Amino acid sequence: MFRGTVRYPDNPVRRPRVGRVGPCARARRALGALVLVALLALPASAAAETGGAGMFENSGVGRHSPFARQGMWIWYVDQSQGGSIPAIIATAHRHHIGTVYVKEGDGTTRWAQFNGSLVAQLHHGGLKVCAWQFVYGEAPEAEARVAAAAVRAGADCLAIDAEAQYEGKYASADLYLRTFRAMAGAGFPLSLAGFPYVDYHPAFPYSVFLGPGGATVNQPQMYWKDIGTSVGEVFAHTYLYNRVWGRPVFPVGQTYSGPSREALRLFRRYSASYGTVPSWWDWQETSVPEWQALGARQGWQKLPTFTPAVEYPLLRTGSKGDLVVWAQEHLITAGDEVEVNGIFEAATRRAVRAFQEAHGLTPDGQLGSETWAQLVNYTPFKVEWSSSSPIVSSLTRRGASGSAFGTQAHRTGPHKPLSATLPAVRDELLPRSR
Repeated sequence: MFRGTVRYPDNPVRRPRVGRVGPCARARRALGALVLVALLALPASAAAETGGAGMFENSGVGRHSPFARQGMWIWYVDQSQGGSIPAIIATAHRHHIGTVYVKEGDGTTRWAQFNGSLVAQLHHGGLKVCAWQFVYGEAPEAEARVAAAAVRAGADCLAIDAEAQYEGKYASADLYLRTFRAMAGAGFPLSLAGFPYVDYHPAFPYSVFLGPGGATVNQPQMYWKDIGTSVGEVFAHTYLYNRVWGRPVFPVGQTYSGPSREALRLFRRYSASYGTVPSWWDWQETSVPEWQALGARQGWQKLPTFTPAVEYPLLRTGSKGDLVVWAQEHLITAGDEVEVNGIFEAATRRAVRAFQEAHGLTPDGQLGSETWAQLVNYTPFKVEWSSSSPIVSSLTRRGASGSAFGTQAHRTGPHKPLSATLPAVRDELLPRSR
């Protein structure tokens, strides 16, 4: 975590810094041994227990989407090619970068470096331009207004950089998204750039950020070197636990901390094998050899002997966290009575058994890959955590086809699920001070 002061490009005055300023704060180091915490019945390793065979889904994003181009994140424009926009455009084209992600806001503070003139110049140079904002959740409506300013400036998409500060803040996430969507529209391209290992963060509101009305794309920060793992393992672990959200995954890789050119090319090849395209953190720390690795032709080639895993994580009695929240929201829409509390207790087990019996599955009460594969076909029940009266909501229940078949009142609980109080297993992307 960065402490002390940091220079804002819109004001030469040095201001106190209260949080990190880049996707997972730019530079990170791996922690030591994994701290085992019995928060989830889910194992912390992607190689551990799963629910059996599932179905791998392609990204499904149109080729003209800004997310479908290899991207590079810009923290400070004036520290990227010396602030020369023509040089940024030339470098991007030389190394096959099609989208740039430029920091536009930090909490409720808008950064003047992201403006209509910058966007117009980059567009004229053939680049897609996305804004990104680091958020804290203390003033979500004000943060959403900062985000909406990027849309007015011509941004092609917005990336929400939400990390540890947002753990447990379900109402804030809901209010941020509802406010932003009211100003920017329901269809504006939006991504979540957050922690990659969902099972490490049981209290993080992934189900809100990646739920109905939320981000249309998932951009997990898969910084393998600082996590202390391999490129292959970071893909396996991230995809296992992120597959349930049903959002296209566009990985964010690292060019900071001196990763090898071989690792950068391998990250690109794994991305191709998973049917996706990466972006990179960040421009000002990318060396000439690293740029060359990002533009190398062989980086687009799929790994010839590799087939992506097709499993979902296993949830069962005793599991806790946002994955359970997500399952409960789907079970409600599928027609089962269950409280959205993030705890896989007896009532949730009965609901899973009922769902399995109704769909011709083995009724073991465990939520494995075969059950997930059918459950995710249902639109999740949208809990309005930020509502002034969130206890009872009106639910229009829908089948897997999306057709409505009745309404009912449903108890949603307080402004966050019980699991929102759980601590993180660990921060796999612990930052280091500069």
